[in-house]
Amino acid sequence: MGQPTSVETSSPGDRDRDRTFRVTVNDHDVVLTERRPTGAEIKAAAIAAGVPIQPDWVLSEVLPNGKQKIVPDDKQVSVKDGDAFWAVPGDDNS
Repeated sequence: MGQPTSVETSSPGDRDRDRTFRVTVNDHDVVLTERRPTGAEIKAAAIAAGVPIQPDWVLSEVLPNGKQKIVPDDKQVSVKDGDAFWAVPGDDNS
């Protein structure tokens, strides 16, 4: 008997899973592996990349107009290369 052969099949969703998305968190480069990560997943990836933040900090997405929108830990956001996020301590009143 010969070796079994594998057939690769892919869907558009598979291609998204196979690519990475380069964003910044507090001006540090962070690579995400999901197109729709949660706020907690973005912070975890940032911490793994050496960004000096904590998991309980508040994450915000920087919008094109410069304003910021809070991203809750359990909320998914669509990301693309170049997106920017800020994380600050929860008791930061700035």
